Amino acid sequence: MAASRELLKKRMNSEHYQRLINLDNSRLEAFVADAIELCEPDSVWVSTDSAEDVEYSRKMAVKTSEEKALKISGHTIHFDGMEDQGRDRESTKYLVPKTDSLSKTLNQMEREQGLVEVRGLMKGIMKGRIMVVRFLSLGPNNSDFSIPCAECTDSFYVSHSLNLLYRPGYEEFKRLGQKAEFFATLHSNGKVDQRMVSAEPAKKRIYIDYTTETVYAVNTQYAGNTVGLKKLALRLTIRKADREGWLAEHMFLLGIVGKKGQKTYFAGAFPSACGKTSTAMLPGEKILGDDIAYFREVKGRCMAANAEAGIFGIIQNVNAKGDPAIWDVLNKPGEVIFSNVLIKDGSPHWLGMGVETPEDGENFSGKWHKGNKDAKGNEIPLAHKNARYAVALKALTNCDSELDNPSGVELAGIMYGGRDAKAYVPCQQSFSWEHGIIAYGASLETETTFATIGKEGVPEINIMSIQDFVAISLGKYIRNNLAFGKKLKKQPLVFGVNYFLRDKDGKFVNGVQDKHIWVKWMELRVHGEADAIQTPTGSIPCFADIARLFKDVLGKEYTQDNYTKQFTIRVAENLAKMERVEQFYRQNVADAPEELYSIIAEQKKRLLDAQKQYGNYIEPSKLAKK
Repeated sequence: MAASRELLKKRMNSEHYQRLINLDNSRLEAFVADAIELCEPDSVWVSTDSAEDVEYSRKMAVKTSEEKALKISGHTIHFDGMEDQGRDRESTKYLVPKTDSLSKTLNQMEREQGLVEVRGLMKGIMKGRIMVVRFLSLGPNNSDFSIPCAECTDSFYVSHSLNLLYRPGYEEFKRLGQKAEFFATLHSNGKVDQRMVSAEPAKKRIYIDYTTETVYAVNTQYAGNTVGLKKLALRLTIRKADREGWLAEHMFLLGIVGKKGQKTYFAGAFPSACGKTSTAMLPGEKILGDDIAYFREVKGRCMAANAEAGIFGIIQNVNAKGDPAIWDVLNKPGEVIFSNVLIKDGSPHWLGMGVETPEDGENFSGKWHKGNKDAKGNEIPLAHKNARYAVALKALTNCDSELDNPSGVELAGIMYGGRDAKAYVPCQQSFSWEHGIIAYGASLETETTFATIGKEGVPEINIMSIQDFVAISLGKYIRNNLAFGKKLKKQPLVFGVNYFLRDKDGKFVNGVQDKHIWVKWMELRVHGEADAIQTPTGSIPCFADIARLFKDVLGKEYTQDNYTKQFTIRVAENLAKMERVEQFYRQNVADAPEELYSIIAEQKKRLLDAQKQYGNYIEPSKLAKK
């Protein structure tokens, strides 16, 4: 502690040194001292989360040209590099000690080797720059859900993003003092070009040292790689939850408003670009979170809280009709950071916004006009498919009042959804907690999307939509979910949803707004106000209930033909799905629980029995007569 303080006192001015020392945390002092000694910044700025400090981050993001002001007051634009547009699986690695091992499905390298490499890249990297030191809280402050976090960065864009996306943590650190067991992130943009874009993507590294709960990120600016509290911290949180007996999940939290005005809370796990944010933002309902949720058992109930306080959302296809709450906040004065959209005359434009867009402007590639091509000869779109917006949840008119409740909210239902063109129906309820966790969560199958760098459209298993982030064995993670349910006196109902089922001509059988109907049906099921038809894969809605909801919620007529197309059980396709799931676990997850295989076997048997009786395509009317 003495050595750290000596270095800090020497390298920091007295005001900011005192800001850090006031927190009385020796590990924190050692972390910041090491970051300073390694990165060699010209100066160090420590934020106390005061209004003045929040404003300083905002102004410096523009002054350094990491962001540019737009026409609407409070709106800014940030650009990432051409090769830095999403989470980078290849560059993101767990640092694993020689004495430990992780699932072979996870990208990893030997810890000492990784530390030598990433710290070598970061040596002296902040010369001529300001190191920003931030303190945040995952989960509501002063709560059992709270996890303090610290980040050192040379990016005021990152600092500005933290203001919008997380709860301030300086006072939380002060309250906890030496007891603050925090996650740490050290980030640098690295060398930048004239547009203030990271210029050495080949040297991009995002390494997670879970033995010290520290993340290193260098030569990258995309917020999913640099805002350490996003998915990088989720990896550390999963390990913490495993040790302590609770769950950290890649899920939104949504309050469904019932007929009498009561709110019923649901969580949902969807891979990126699979409808997660649009479900969390359903009009007329209350959003509590769109990305990461923590679950704790409290007196036999499942209590949940949003780890975050803002949205870093995909902007593609956000439009006035489909996303009125987001559209409203993106088009009125207020603090919003756009990234990787097209800018023309100070206004942002993106793919699928539902209005006419310009044929030239500035985007992530630089000066752009329609027909521009990249170095590989591919046409550059006006905005990136993974272009984003960052906004505080409280800026939304439908933000739930319980966002910062230190007790969390009681969870009534959980849904799992992916991109499944052939098998699962749009909405179904599991037979039990265990069946839902395995058949919908652990069996979640999707297609890769633009939110992750790499080839799109490749089918893959994505366990609970969290597979990339699980820093414990996948088998243990599944057992933790099963065991958590057994602790509950009142288990949330578990549902599977699939917005991407297609007919034989390749057309979607779901409309974009249909998701609202499936969620409303789930709310009825929680309260015992709707019947269901049992199928081999789960319980599906009855036609009368769905038709009534379409009329009441969307003002649309719903036909028996639509119902049959959406809810016919495709036996052969479902059997093939279960075969793929079983094969994945046998090949990749050595410690998968036996309960997983037994539940898969039971589902296959139900499908085979139904196939013998009804054939390969079972219309719901046949099962309703049972």
